[in-house]
Amino acid sequence: MDIPKIQWYPGHIAKAEKKLSDVINKVDLVIEVRDARIPLSTGHPHLNKWINNKKHILVINRSDMISPNTIISWNKWFNAKDQYPHWCDAKRGKGIEEIYKSAKESGSSIDERRLSRGMRIRPIRALTLGFPNVGKSALINRIARKRVVDSARKAGVTRNLRWIKIDSGIDLLDAPGVIPPNLEDQKSALNLALCDDIGEAAYEIESVAIEFVKIILDLNKNKDANISLNKISNRYGVDISKGFESPSDWINEVSAKHTSGDKRRMSHKLLEDFRNQMLGKIALEVPRWN
Repeated sequence: MDIPKIQWYPGHIAKAEKKLSDVINKVDLVIEVRDARIPLSTGHPHLNKWINNKKHILVINRSDMISPNTIISWNKWFNAKDQYPHWCDAKRGKGIEEIYKSAKESGSSIDERRLSRGMRIRPIRALTLGFPNVGKSALINRIARKRVVDSARKAGVTRNLRWIKIDSGIDLLDAPGVIPPNLEDQKSALNLALCDDIGEAAYEIESVAIEFVKIILDLNKNKDANISLNKISNRYGVDISKGFESPSDWINEVSAKHTSGDKRRMSHKLLEDFRNQMLGKIALEVPRWN
């Protein structure tokens, strides 16, 4: 069963992206936020065009949702590409001080450059950029040390560009989540759906749940994915590794046991269990070295 094409591009994102292109030249620093479970799928293909030689801080949020060993492996992978991400859990405030310090250090070098050109020092203008629902608003609230923007575990809470003054000489531009107008990479689009980083209206939940089971069975031998088939089997009382002809057969049996045969409701429960870490700290993307 092939998954129907996933496509999601709300009107407010299109409008915000147009406004973003108008203000991007006024920004000194780009703080890019990604999702730790899918750090590649949440990298925007147009990012380099937006950065355009500006200072760049890569923040990978939801570090609590994958294992520490997976983070070590990702760090080796990113470092090999001369990238040095900051890992954080913005919801609980873990890792925020390092990001704040890095932003201040970037600000100091920008100040020196302005002074050398005979320009006055002003607050550093930093843009927080990333896909919907990767935790940008939670990160801003943590950096500001107070609730300055709305934050919720769903896509599309931030709908307009807004400047936020931070006491420490940083002005943050909070932007809505930006995604490519066309999700050409459907594997990445699937990952976004699984992690609830795009709206549920964009996909057919039963098909996405079947694809999730396929991913679990494919990735479980990779230690960086941190998947326990026993944990999943025990949760639902049906052995996921016992050789079903297809993942949909496993979902059929599990739905018969838990949701009176309602496969849609079971599919929703399965995805919510993954998102709430009831199945463990699972990484849907792992470093590939070839």
